[in-house]
Amino acid sequence: MATTDSTDAPSIDPPIAANAMRLLIAGFMAILASGIGFAIRGGILDNWGAQYGFSGGELGQIGGAGFTGFCFGIIIGGVVVDKIGYGTLVIAAFLFHVLSAVITFGAADGMPKEVAFNYLFWGTFLFAVANGTLEAVANPLVATLFPKDRTHYLNILHASWPAGLIIGGVMGWILDDRLKIDWKIQLGLFLIPTLFYGILFLGQKFPRSEASEKGLSLGEMFKDVGVLGAAVIGVFLWLFFKDNLGPTLNALTGNPFFGGTEWGYISIAVGAGVWLLFSGLSGFSMGALLLTILFLTHALVGAVELGTDGWIQNITGNILSSEQGKILFVFTSATMFALRFCAHFIEKTLGFSPLALLMVCAILACLGLNLVSEITSFTGALLALTIYAVGKTFFWPTMLAVASDRFPRTGAVAMSIMGGIGMMSAGLLGGPGLGYAKDRFAGEALKEANPAVFETYKNDKPTTFLFLDGAVGLDGKKFGEIGKKIEDKVPLTEDEELVSKASIAGDRKTLKADAFIPATMAVIYLLLILYFMTIGGYKTVHIEEPART
Repeated sequence: MATTDSTDAPSIDPPIAANAMRLLIAGFMAILASGIGFAIRGGILDNWGAQYGFSGGELGQIGGAGFTGFCFGIIIGGVVVDKIGYGTLVIAAFLFHVLSAVITFGAADGMPKEVAFNYLFWGTFLFAVANGTLEAVANPLVATLFPKDRTHYLNILHASWPAGLIIGGVMGWILDDRLKIDWKIQLGLFLIPTLFYGILFLGQKFPRSEASEKGLSLGEMFKDVGVLGAAVIGVFLWLFFKDNLGPTLNALTGNPFFGGTEWGYISIAVGAGVWLLFSGLSGFSMGALLLTILFLTHALVGAVELGTDGWIQNITGNILSSEQGKILFVFTSATMFALRFCAHFIEKTLGFSPLALLMVCAILACLGLNLVSEITSFTGALLALTIYAVGKTFFWPTMLAVASDRFPRTGAVAMSIMGGIGMMSAGLLGGPGLGYAKDRFAGEALKEANPAVFETYKNDKPTTFLFLDGAVGLDGKKFGEIGKKIEDKVPLTEDEELVSKASIAGDRKTLKADAFIPATMAVIYLLLILYFMTIGGYKTVHIEEPART
């Protein structure tokens, strides 16, 4: 299948379907529901820690499920969407959203810690499956509806994410910090936009992707993914089965098999099997190296943007106050929301290519995280988080636009795989990695300050992450009691002061470590810019002719 390069027109082109704006709004509402649920869950992590005694690592695992489940929804949905239709996937996502609420609300007071963990983990996982299924619909749909302005409209579509964070953050601030409403009522509010997106999608006619319209088979759509791209997916699925599914089933059933050597072999087999399946679909094509690089870079995007978002309320709230943490989260989300409507101006008027925009954003995100790690006041935090928010604003939608611009014959497949890898990375690397760092740095700070106090307040089991040694952090329940005293302005004992200071020191070091990710991304984007300079510059690619039958 031949492709051609073309330069986009300077103005916004009309959509290809009469109901394009309704479908765009429906997709907007779908991702809005995801953002609201994500923000509220991030704000009640401390509630779960105090209520059930979870460590930072355990809370990171639950938060991580909010990303890993997304991967299954978006990759499977992206593979089948051109065959079964957008409407079928919307119905499936709606049902997953409702089921996720039912399971999450099964966690109750007085429940054993391990049982509560599984209710919260799997409820969060299904919520993410629903979100991923919806993005398997929304991303290729918007890219198809607006083929000449993908960066612009994908950024508008994903402006719904920070909008959801704003709404969820405000709800958390008022309902949690002010009114002390039960966390189940707070979390259940995401069902309201869920109902709206269901109504907006109902009965609509959907266009077909460029690849589907040209008659490309699923195998042809996978050729640019190939063996290399499939390997990235296989590795992340191996990590999920080994580090998330296995330990969770172990805790749920009490069967050591799920944490044993045999389960490790099964995890390898699953990852290898998916690699063979996707490689086979491509006819064992090697795949496009550029697309594989984009997949790996998007894994870094997921880790730094969504992984950090999952912890940022907790971290800034710990350094300053819980209420200020929520206000700051809403502020940064509002900054992202406003800026995502400016992508067309930045690209067309200021002359930034998508890759140049991404490189500048990576530099700002690195600077912002380093500045946030040094905050001591609310005003300083506003400035630092503004820089960080500007930096992370355009990462996700612009990366999707690049994949769609350069690899149109992949249809929905490449965009869905990219989104899945980003979310899987956030769940397996970003969320748990920051939880591990938080436990490690806080534990080390307290142990150095007073070993006896450390022994009193340490968690009962170490937090593990990938190949790193176990980190012994602070006991979630005991630290939650200290946090409550701080909120209620009750004086702390000398030992409690040490614990609080150690936790804050751990948060600061965690943010500094996090800043290395966007620094790496900036280097990758620079190298890609130099590569495109050698081939005549960045241009949108179109499928030149229909597939032969």
